[in-house]
Amino acid sequence: MPAIAAASIAYFGYYTIWGTRGLLALYDANAHLSVQQEQLAQLKDSRERLQRRIELLRKGDRDMVEETAREEMLDSVPGQVAVPREKH
Repeated sequence: MPAIAAASIAYFGYYTIWGTRGLLALYDANAHLSVQQEQLAQLKDSRERLQRRIELLRKGDRDMVEETAREEMLDSVPGQVAVPREKH
């Protein structure tokens, strides 16, 4: 009887720690989940910024329309500043 009890404790103990749903798998799943949640937060932030830009374009905000036109027409680089010239 003690050998059977020891064998069953060893069996269940092994799978509790190293099994496919054991503690090590739980730690890996939690780490993967935290990475995925961080990516989701970044995507949500990016989507909110795009939504604000879209709303400004729909409302006809002059600055946003000019900025978008410059980006499309001048093939601008992020951080580039366009200084308008005075007309002669």
